[in-house]
Amino acid sequence: MARAFLVVLDSVGIGGAPDAEAFGDAGSNTLAHIADACAAGRAETGRSGPLRMPHLDALGLGAALSVASGREVDAFGARPQGIWGAATEVSRGKDTPSGHWELAGVPVPWDWHLFPDTDPSFPPDVIAALKRAAGTDGILGGTHASGTEVIGRLGAEHLRTGWPICYTSADSVLQIAAHEEHFGLDRLLQLCRDIAPMMHDMRVGRVIARPFLGTAQDGFSRTLNRKDLAIDPPSPTLCDWVADQGAQCHAIGKIGDIFSMRGIADVKKGTDADLMEHLIAAVCDTPDGDFVFANFVEFDALYGHRRDVAGYARALEWFDAQVPRILAPMRQGDLVIFTADHGNDPTWHGTEHTRERVPVVGAGMGVRELGHVGFADVGASIADHLGLLSRGAGKSFL
Repeated sequence: MARAFLVVLDSVGIGGAPDAEAFGDAGSNTLAHIADACAAGRAETGRSGPLRMPHLDALGLGAALSVASGREVDAFGARPQGIWGAATEVSRGKDTPSGHWELAGVPVPWDWHLFPDTDPSFPPDVIAALKRAAGTDGILGGTHASGTEVIGRLGAEHLRTGWPICYTSADSVLQIAAHEEHFGLDRLLQLCRDIAPMMHDMRVGRVIARPFLGTAQDGFSRTLNRKDLAIDPPSPTLCDWVADQGAQCHAIGKIGDIFSMRGIADVKKGTDADLMEHLIAAVCDTPDGDFVFANFVEFDALYGHRRDVAGYARALEWFDAQVPRILAPMRQGDLVIFTADHGNDPTWHGTEHTRERVPVVGAGMGVRELGHVGFADVGASIADHLGLLSRGAGKSFL
C-alpha cells in the first residue's frame, strides 16, 4: 500500500498571489527576495554567497518559483526531476490555520475576526474576560506587538505585577505570554484554555500560549512549550478522511494544534532539528497506508517575523541539506510533497505574513509539471494517492 508525506516549510512563499494587493503584499516574494539578498551579499551572517538549495531545486523548486511569479534567479536552475507547480489559496487570510486547512482540502468559509491596530486592540469585554480567567487586576500589552519584543519590553513588569502579557498581530490571533516559573506554565495553559471558547465564538483563529524564561538582568527568551488552541476546522479534513478509512495520520510539529487533534493519531514536537529526526524516522517506520503531516515552523517564527534574511537563508540551506535523508528511505509507491502555508518575506515591510503562492514540489509521481493548482488540490491528491475518497474542495492532480 502507498504512504504519503506532506511537509510544510512554514512561510516559504514564492510570490505571485493574484490577490496580494488586497493584503498590502503586491510584490512580496519570500524565496526570490532571500535569493536576491544572498546574491547581493546582504545575507552573510552565519553563511555566505548565493542561496544554495540544490536538492529541492532538483525536484523543481526553482521551476515552481517561475510558475508562481515569473521570477528566474541564479540560485535555481536545475532541470526538475520531480513534480513541481505553484498553489494559490482561496481562503480569505494569510494565516496558519487557513493555509493548513486548505492544504488538507477545506478552505475557510468565513472571514476571520481581526483585532484593530489600536491601543488597546482588545475591546473591554475581552480584557475583562482575560483578567477574570487570569485572576489578576489587569493585563499587560493589549496591542499589536512582536512576541520577542513584547517580552523584552514588558517582562520585568510582568514579574513585578504577575499580570499576563496579551497581544495580537495582523493575523486572527490572541497571544498570551507569561513566565513559566513566576506565573506558571500550567496556569498559562489553563488561562488559554479558558479564554479560547470566547475567542473561537468571535472567529478568532487561535489562542497561543507563549511561555518564556529569564530575568530582567539577563534577558527573556521564549521556551519550546508553546501551545496553539485553534478553532476547529469547519468540516472534516484530510486528517479525518485518513482516520475514517482505518489508517493513521501522524503529526509532526504544530499540526496537532492546528487541527485540534481531529483525525490525528499521534504528535511529535521539538525544535526544527528535532522535527527533522522525527520526520526521517517516520519515513523509515510509518506503516503502509498511513499519512505523515509535518510543519517546520522556524522559517516563520524565528526568521520571517523577525525580518532576519540571513537567518532565513541559513534555515533554508539547512533544510535542503536534509532532503536526501528524507528521500533515501522512501519506499516504492510513496509520495512526498514539500509545500508552504503562506509567505513571510523577510525583506518586506512590517513583521507579518505575506500573501503569496506556495511551492508544490515532490517525489513519487515521476517527472511532471503541475502548473497552477489550488491549495485544496494538494489534499485531494494525497487522498487519491492513498486510495481515499476526497470530501474536500480540491481536485487531484495525480
